[in-house]
Amino acid sequence: MFTLAEVASLSDIQPTYRILKPWWDVFMDYLAVVMLMVAIFAGTMQLTKDQVVCLPVLQSTVNSKVQPDTAGQAEYTTVETTTGQEDASVRTVSFGSAPTVTPDIPLSRATTSQYQPTESGQELKKEQKDSSGRKTNLDFQQYVFINQMCYHLALPWYSKYFPYLVLIHTIILIVSSNFWFKYPKTCSKIEHFVSILGKCFESPWTTKALSETACEDSEENKQRLTGAQSLPKYVSTSSDEGSPSASTPMITKSGFKFSADKPMIEIPSVTILDKKDGEQAKALFEKVRKFRAHVEDSDLIYKLYVGQTVIKTVKFIFILCYTANFVNTISFEHICNPKVEHLIGYTQFECTHNMAYMLKKLLISYISLICVYGFICLYTLFWLFRIPLKEYSFEKVREESSFSDIPDVKNDFAFLLHMVDQYDQLYSKRFGVFLSEVSENKLRGISLNHEWTYEKLRQHVSRNAQDKQELHLFMLSGVPDAVFDLTDLDVLKLELIPEAKITAKISQMTNLQELHLYHCPAKVEQTAFSFLRDHLRCLHVKFTDVAEIPAWVYLLKTLRELYLIGNLNSENNKMIGLESLRELRHLKILHVKSNLTKIPPNITDVAPHLTKLVIHNDGTKLVVLNSLKKMTNVAELELQNCELERIPHAIFSLSNLQELDLKSNSIRTIEEIISFQHLKRLTCLKLWHNKIVSIPSSITHIKNLESLYLSNNKLETLPAAVFSLQKLRCLDVSYNSIAVIPVEIGLLQNLQHFHITGNKVDILPKQLFKCVKLRTLSLGQNCITSLPDKVSQLLQLTYLELKGNCLDRLPATLGQCQLLRKSGLIVEDHLFDALPSEVKEVLNQDTSIPFANGI
Repeated sequence: MFTLAEVASLSDIQPTYRILKPWWDVFMDYLAVVMLMVAIFAGTMQLTKDQVVCLPVLQSTVNSKVQPDTAGQAEYTTVETTTGQEDASVRTVSFGSAPTVTPDIPLSRATTSQYQPTESGQELKKEQKDSSGRKTNLDFQQYVFINQMCYHLALPWYSKYFPYLVLIHTIILIVSSNFWFKYPKTCSKIEHFVSILGKCFESPWTTKALSETACEDSEENKQRLTGAQSLPKYVSTSSDEGSPSASTPMITKSGFKFSADKPMIEIPSVTILDKKDGEQAKALFEKVRKFRAHVEDSDLIYKLYVGQTVIKTVKFIFILCYTANFVNTISFEHICNPKVEHLIGYTQFECTHNMAYMLKKLLISYISLICVYGFICLYTLFWLFRIPLKEYSFEKVREESSFSDIPDVKNDFAFLLHMVDQYDQLYSKRFGVFLSEVSENKLRGISLNHEWTYEKLRQHVSRNAQDKQELHLFMLSGVPDAVFDLTDLDVLKLELIPEAKITAKISQMTNLQELHLYHCPAKVEQTAFSFLRDHLRCLHVKFTDVAEIPAWVYLLKTLRELYLIGNLNSENNKMIGLESLRELRHLKILHVKSNLTKIPPNITDVAPHLTKLVIHNDGTKLVVLNSLKKMTNVAELELQNCELERIPHAIFSLSNLQELDLKSNSIRTIEEIISFQHLKRLTCLKLWHNKIVSIPSSITHIKNLESLYLSNNKLETLPAAVFSLQKLRCLDVSYNSIAVIPVEIGLLQNLQHFHITGNKVDILPKQLFKCVKLRTLSLGQNCITSLPDKVSQLLQLTYLELKGNCLDRLPATLGQCQLLRKSGLIVEDHLFDALPSEVKEVLNQDTSIPFANGI
């Protein structure tokens, strides 16, 4: 036996799940509870009071004629089944005020008298007159026996099992209603969703975000009522030269444009969000993001809910169909033929079922309840298929709030939100706050400002190689507001900050001239853009995709140096937006580190004022260079790692070229070097890290050449033509296969830096020491066996590399090199220790005169 509470617990779910139960599910749960009570009540009554009372149908009554006067007597029906009598006949007897028949004859007398000859008619009349009813000659045990027999034989099965059927059907309906809460593959998702939803609803950040939205709406309404000028959001209205037009996409990643040039509205904080609440809110954003990705992939919850609703509907139809047929089978009177004449002496009994009227009323009540239940199931099916529940739109929330970026959701995520709306639409509205990137960025901004205070940022400021104050921010959620209070900052580096926003407060940083954006598609306000346009001189942009380059970069009219580092292959050249470079009217230096196969022709837009062009490829072969011909004002050109096999002819048209760097290519021959005679201003030629095997004698035509870099090639000799370049100040032939230094080197009287490290030189010619202006001499990693004493003639020598040779001693005259110190002498320790003490003392002296190696 079980209690009502135990049965009711079958339909009990966690209180938090109630937000997923619409009114029809709640109503059906109550109906199920009522049906449970009907089942339990009927079962209890049946177990305690249900019984059948039977009386035998007397044979004499069957054989006698029906009395014409039936008033005040009971009508009853008898069926004759004894042998030798007439065919079975039926007579109906209605019991009115007939007295109760009780067995008053012992079992022995009853059985004996049944087979004795009948008395005379007078004696029979006398007995009938004296008795209070008909004599049955049955004792109590026989009545109990026959009552039990007829209970099982005469009563229809539905009358006996009705309470249990109702209980079973109700339990099945309850299980069907709550199966999606218990099924392992759905209950975990539902539990996670309800947990997140409750936290989002109660989060202080939700209240703060919605309150700020309300404040913004009221402020906008106030401005509208007072006739304030309304400008479209994210559209520039500035008429200044160089300002973006209304159709110019300033932030290509999000599709936004510049915000209107209107005063900033300070929204008062309705609630205070402490650090703990901020961390919890950030965790909620991450949970919502992961949950959405996990749940939107499938529609199992939706299908399961539809399936259980269909099962309940089919169950309702089944119950209604078979129950309606049994309503009329529940009767108060029943005829019983137990076939126990050998034990009782009677073949037929008339029985009454004392619970018949109660069961019939309960059955009608149950049918009424199940009909209501079924109609609700049909309504649920109508609701499920009336609208697409696997799609959910936050359009209304977007219209009522400032979070216009809340995305629509689908599949199980959408279905769960539809179910929540049936409970309370406020839940989905507050939940939508955590689907908005704008809301998340606001939260990050608040948390960021709490963490990165002015004092903390000041500790991260350092001085770079140019002795400028520099701040490098790496992998933050945004740019802290306190950054713009560092008014003496010269260089600002922002790296891996995807949601960086430069506000109008940057106008306080009057010393800022250099900005680095590494994988940081920064957004700028109109006032901030105006400041950057007029003050920024150097900009570095590192990106993976072209879309990361902020569009406002190409509108900085005072920009002098632009560094672009990222993927700009030929297929995407049209997307780079280099046509906007025409606005960079003061651009002098353009540095592109990418994988170009051709120089974008739009670079010629800045050709009239560009003085330095640097292209660093990643090994992609640079094929088309015709655009270079138009860049006649370029003074410095670097084409590094471009897989060039010869010197491009387009270079010979650059009449103002002063420095050419073709480092890390595949150049094998430089016969075209004769064409450099037309480049009268060329003073520096860098052909290092190539595959050059010889230097043509035509190099003598480059008479103004001052620096020649041929290191890391395959040279074996140095032609005398090289030493006819009288203006040569720096010669670098390191890491080749040169075995001899020609004596003609003494002709280079202006030579200050000579590098021949990593070759096969074994003897140093005396003429080398006639180059008295030498300041740097690199002779390391050769086969030199001795250093001549004439090294003392190099009075300006500050750097001497001898390490990696075959020297056994150093000359004592080394101390006469007045500017040479130990820090500038690169040699093995044992050779230095072998020097005379007075020489070592001279070399160990401190000096404030700096030395230079020229590299």
